[in-house]
Amino acid sequence: MSAAVLTRKHRRGKTAWFLLACCFAGIAPHFFEPTSSLFPSISLAFFLGGYGLLTVLREPNRTGSNQKLDKLDLLVDSELPSVDVLVAARDEEAVITRLVERIHALRYPEGKLGIWIIDDGSKDQTPVLLKELSKTFPRLNIIQRSITQGGGKSGALNSALCQTKAEWLFILDADAQFEADVLIRLISYAKRGQWSAVQLRKAVLNPFKNFLTQFQAMEMAMDAVIQQGRLSGEGVVELRGNGQLLERETVEYCGGFNEDTVTDDLDLSFRLLINQSHIGILWDPPVQEEAVDSLLSLWRQRQRWAEGGLQRFFDYWPILLSNKLTISQRQDLTCFFLLQYVLPVVSFVDLIATLLTKTIPTYWPLSFVAFSVSGLAYFRGCRKISEGPLLPYPNFIRLLSAIIYLSHWFVIIPWVTFKMAVFPKKLVWLKTTHHG
Repeated sequence: MSAAVLTRKHRRGKTAWFLLACCFAGIAPHFFEPTSSLFPSISLAFFLGGYGLLTVLREPNRTGSNQKLDKLDLLVDSELPSVDVLVAARDEEAVITRLVERIHALRYPEGKLGIWIIDDGSKDQTPVLLKELSKTFPRLNIIQRSITQGGGKSGALNSALCQTKAEWLFILDADAQFEADVLIRLISYAKRGQWSAVQLRKAVLNPFKNFLTQFQAMEMAMDAVIQQGRLSGEGVVELRGNGQLLERETVEYCGGFNEDTVTDDLDLSFRLLINQSHIGILWDPPVQEEAVDSLLSLWRQRQRWAEGGLQRFFDYWPILLSNKLTISQRQDLTCFFLLQYVLPVVSFVDLIATLLTKTIPTYWPLSFVAFSVSGLAYFRGCRKISEGPLLPYPNFIRLLSAIIYLSHWFVIIPWVTFKMAVFPKKLVWLKTTHHG
């Protein structure tokens, strides 16, 4: 039995215990005296708020996550390793032609660049378009998979992993856009910094289409600032799927891509961490992608992210608490887990308990601090000098609106936790629709 299957065992039971613990933490303070009921929240607010503030205010260091590379840092052609660009595509007729054209426009030695598109059981015109594109672009390699083969994006990437030989893998989503020099800069950064993997900052292609896309553009900038701060503090950096560069040898050592998770990138981030393989993050150049432009699409996307995020903690928690990780890494992961997953569930239970007992909410100090730190991260991210699409200017109204937007996690995380704890799980990989 594979390690991936072993880690998947008992996810439902682990989630149920997590949910029960959060329910107890959310309800118990309501039975204390009013002067004592806020003590847990205020204590956590000082601890987690202080850690979050330090993370956001840290400046990226040269070895961790510098904003951009100097021209003198770029490798010359003879020093560049071989790279395979991998794209798992399912029903991507709106964007696949543009993507193939952009990949072929990359400035990289032709003999060292492989281009692989995995058609993962598309039912639209994607296979027809790829066949036509292969006539124009002879370097294009196409792998056809049946939708019945399973494994989602991870299965598609594993099928390419078996057929490719390059030293590095550059993973892109089908809606990705990027500058022609992105790969040379990314590879140079990885080699100079001796990283096993590097994540490009993600930027939104359509930031001003509506309020929802605008907030997502700010959210991605915020996420990159936090990741830079975590790395500078010797914490943990996570892959984000699109625009990730991976050393093949390391990926193979970690067992490839886990087909028993709905977020291959988050799962691989933890396996790289456990194997003491270092992940870097590069602010510029960014990889650009479409933001979802409707509430329904956001709801579906964030449910998948929340489920995959929880799965990896439940799958790997014994190792995450072991001495295989440094004290700084364990502290970073603990704070992140409490803020990202525990706080939304406890706050939701706290609200229900408030209504039932007619007492005051007890976790509002911690929530207030968490949203305030997020607002500061928004501000710093959107004010950074950045390549790519223009970031929304973080004025007061926009910051306040973006902070309110973040509250959707306080609904999605509790809902996903409840579903994972109560209902039997069948792995379903739901893709984000791209419009082009």
